[in-house]
Amino acid sequence: MLMTLIQKEIMHHILSVRFVALLLMCLLLVPLTLSTNYRNYRQNLVDYQEAVKRANIEETTMNPGMPLEPELEVSKIFLKPTPLSVFANGLADALPSYLGMTRNGITQGAPALVSSLSYLLGHLDFLFIVGTVFSLLALLFTFDAVAGEREAGTLRITLANALPRDLFLWSKLIGGYVVFVVPFLVSLLFGLMMLVWQGFPLGEPEIFPRVLGLILISLLYIAVFFAIGTVISTYLDNSKTALIVAFTVWVFAVLITPRVGFLAAKFIAPTQTSQSVYMEKTAIRDDFNAALEEEKQKMIMAVPLDEKGHRSIGGEIATSINERMKPLEEEYRSRFQNHSNKLDRNHKRETERQEQVGQMLSRLSPTSSLIYLTTNLTQTGKGKRSTYFQTGDRYYEMLYTDLFSKIIDHTYSRHDRRAQITQPPSLEITTLGETLQQSAVDVLLLCFFVVVLTTVAFLKFFRSDV
Repeated sequence: MLMTLIQKEIMHHILSVRFVALLLMCLLLVPLTLSTNYRNYRQNLVDYQEAVKRANIEETTMNPGMPLEPELEVSKIFLKPTPLSVFANGLADALPSYLGMTRNGITQGAPALVSSLSYLLGHLDFLFIVGTVFSLLALLFTFDAVAGEREAGTLRITLANALPRDLFLWSKLIGGYVVFVVPFLVSLLFGLMMLVWQGFPLGEPEIFPRVLGLILISLLYIAVFFAIGTVISTYLDNSKTALIVAFTVWVFAVLITPRVGFLAAKFIAPTQTSQSVYMEKTAIRDDFNAALEEEKQKMIMAVPLDEKGHRSIGGEIATSINERMKPLEEEYRSRFQNHSNKLDRNHKRETERQEQVGQMLSRLSPTSSLIYLTTNLTQTGKGKRSTYFQTGDRYYEMLYTDLFSKIIDHTYSRHDRRAQITQPPSLEITTLGETLQQSAVDVLLLCFFVVVLTTVAFLKFFRSDV
């Protein structure tokens, strides 16, 4: 009996106008979006290779005899684009294009988005299509599943034939879901074929499992909104009212709640900007350099005048002053490093706390969980950003030990020259197992939404008067 009801529900949807609209939208949006984003990825890869080549030329042509200025970028770590960004752009365009290593700390190159006016209009990718478009379409498929039949009077006739209510509701859910996901999967398969034809490395061990994970997560997310639509349909008797409520729920779940969470986090856990921390570290270094210069001037003034009334600073006297300055330089260098590390730790702790609060509040919406999951799988989310900045911090510590800690700022240190610069380390790649472990909370949340909402729909339908 259940299969007969499911077949009836499938035929009902296939013969409707919304199925035709869904099919056309899938065949148009998914392949076209994937193909366009892959071309953008290839262009970004070319830009990355050119930037790395240009930086290598600048390093080799730099005058090794010049003094190392505090804000001179002696080396850079560039952010390499990932092929999976064709599915979810994530933070790829918002992250700095490179991390520059200077004596005053780490500078950040301009992100790619600042040069494109299209950023004002938003980014169209697979994540946007699933999270925004298909969530709305899922509600449009289910808002009248029960309310429409109750309003038309067919629900009373159907249940009067001793049909169990659970079978009726299951047929609505399963039949509508099958009709919905088949066009989605067909269009996605067509899009993947186009990507492979263009040269996308789908068969690589690090690519195919992640793409498969994206598909499964998308199907789970669509099931969440099918459950939401079913709950709305069981609670309301009028299909027009159900449509308005469904659209309102979609606006709050998809457009408002994910953004409000991080806006609220800025007030709950405020923090400094990276630029303000960098400027504060620069001011501390300048103060220490001024103090060192003052101490050196005191030593110079203590040198007795010669017969002509001049102070001769050279030879053994200069050597003696430099030797007496070394303990002071080491002391001030250590004090600066302690202050700098303290500022970095405080800023990192404040930033992490603000993000944790924002993530916790935004996860009230299933759309946020989808975004976190998808960007982690495509290596364009929080995990990639953390790896990027951690690699920059590790590289800076290497340069500080090998180069920056040996530079002296006072007037008579012009003999210091650039040392051999350690090459930047490569960015570590998070394995699929580690990614799933990091995303376990979001997977469980989506499953929780599906189970709880479906249960609520069944309980309400069992108790409702038809």
